[in-house]
Amino acid sequence: MILHGDALATLRTLPDAVAQTCVTSPPYYGLRDYGAAGQIGLEQSPEEYIARLVDVFREVRRVLCDGGTLWVVIGDSYAHSTGGRGDSERVFIRGNGKPYRVTQKHDGRRFNRGSSGYKPKDLIGVPWMLAFALRADGWYLRQDIIWNKPNPMPESVRDRCTRSHEYIFLLSKSRHYYFDAAAIAEPCADSTLARINQDIALQSGSFRQPGKGRMRACPPRYCGKEQADHPVLRSRTKSGNVYHYRPLRNKRDVWTVTTKPYSGAHFAVFPQDLILPCILAGSRPGDVVLDPFFGTGTTGLVASVVGRRYIGIELNPDYITMARDRLGVFAGKS
Repeated sequence: MILHGDALATLRTLPDAVAQTCVTSPPYYGLRDYGAAGQIGLEQSPEEYIARLVDVFREVRRVLCDGGTLWVVIGDSYAHSTGGRGDSERVFIRGNGKPYRVTQKHDGRRFNRGSSGYKPKDLIGVPWMLAFALRADGWYLRQDIIWNKPNPMPESVRDRCTRSHEYIFLLSKSRHYYFDAAAIAEPCADSTLARINQDIALQSGSFRQPGKGRMRACPPRYCGKEQADHPVLRSRTKSGNVYHYRPLRNKRDVWTVTTKPYSGAHFAVFPQDLILPCILAGSRPGDVVLDPFFGTGTTGLVASVVGRRYIGIELNPDYITMARDRLGVFAGKS
């Protein structure tokens, strides 16, 4: 279901322990105006922004089951040289939901850099500020995952590198939590496969190269079980009668995912491929996935595709309309 309202206020109406995992991306600090009164991201200081998010995610923790997880996609901001905050390019949303850009220096709200310790051009460090604040509030901070963007937004900077990554933080409600590593396992590297093949050849004396025959068994030091018992990726040879197998490994913590445009004009849609591993690892089929910053509904869309249910909360009614269109939900129903 999709709920219209402020994230914190709406979360307080939900019962305890109704969701298994939360996959979300809150509005980034000082970068965009989403055109909704009371929105998060336009606070007077980064500290106020972090405090509001801590309040929201405290309610998320209550709504999650005891073994639940939280996946937060979050980017950073710079202290602006004019006393504002965020990038010099501002992106706004008109009433019809279409974005427009203002590239000149903006008159956005300003925060007191002197009292907060920020100098002009300082990287604020918002992602880690949030991660540490959530940990202090009771969350278990389990991992930082790097979202590597092969096609980042161009930046006209000459005194630093172009930013091409964001963070995904994995946090858990309890020390022991649900995490399905097998569901997001990835193919092992070619070098690892070559080493396994070499060991098999040495130990069995009957190994044939992948694509030319069937791999018979893994050497005991790798698994001690028949290869056919393993989760594997299968692809047919030209004959159509023989499979070759590539073993899987634990997913690494750098995820390379390209950004993708959305024709519905919501400029901050995160890619479906980015949050699919979060949902697969953090929930089972039939579980509820929560997103308190639903936007145009990418979390709900991916959750539905893989057999999960979803609860989305969104403040901007224009985005709810876009989300319902994407999800194939009739207007006025959730």
